[in-house]
This record gives sequence, C-alpha cells and structure tokens, in this order.
Amino acid sequence: MEQILPHFAEGKVVKRIWTGQQRARIPTANFPENVVENLPKDLPGGVYYGWANVDNGEVLKMVLSIGWNPYYHNTKKSMETHVIHTFKEDFYGSTLKVIMLGYIRPMRDFSSLDELIGAINDDIQEAKEKLDLPENASYKQNNFLFDEIKEDV
Repeated sequence: MEQILPHFAEGKVVKRIWTGQQRARIPTANFPENVVENLPKDLPGGVYYGWANVDNGEVLKMVLSIGWNPYYHNTKKSMETHVIHTFKEDFYGSTLKVIMLGYIRPMRDFSSLDELIGAINDDIQEAKEKLDLPENASYKQNNFLFDEIKEDV
C-alpha cells in the first residue's frame, strides 16, 4: 500500500440522505461520487488517517472511511471524512481537501451502534497519535492543502 499512499483528494462536501437508519453520532463530511470513483483501484476499503482542510482554512487531523459501511448495509461505496475538530455549523458545499497518509483497519460489521462508535473513537485516537509522528506531521504543510481551490471540482 505504500505505493498508493499518500493519496490526495479534493471535492465539494455533499449531504447524504440515509434512509431509515440512525447514523453514528460522529459527524462526517462526504465526498461526491466522482471523487470516490477516482480512488486508486487497488486502494482497499477501510479506515485511514491524514490531514484535512476545509475551504483553505486551518489544516486539521482527520480519519476517513472508504467502503460500504457494513453496519449500515450501504449499497454504494462512500468516502466519509471525520475532521477532528468541532465546527460551529455544517459545511455542505465547501471544498474539502484531504491527504490520506496511513491505514488503520479494514471495514467491518458491528453488533451495535455503541460498538461502532467505540471503534470510531479508537480510530480517532490512533489517528491523533500517528499524525504527531514527524514523518506524518510534515504533511500538514503540504502545498496541496494550500493551493488555490479548483472551481470545477
């Protein structure tokens, strides 16, 4: 996987309509389908960590899941980013840039919503620790995160 990572992605944050299900109470920013479709074909589904930037703002730590989220029985592959920060409001329509640096774990099913939330919190803690390592912290200054926002995303 070292050849695939780091992976750089950019897109407008879209709102997903999740019918009939209560999602985990951990907010995520969802990439549109065209960004998901352009992921490297050999990039495995799972949970990743890296850096994120919303509308050329502050660069923040993030965890990101790629896949079908078995707990919710999704039929479409998704790419959901949890930016490790408390935002005052939703940022649908904003441009999100991420640099995926490392793999935490594969996607898996959970027996309860609490078990899923516990795993996500463990993922967040692992991401925080790994992003503090010098080889990962240096990416916080990567030009990709500060370049002009492309209008045609």
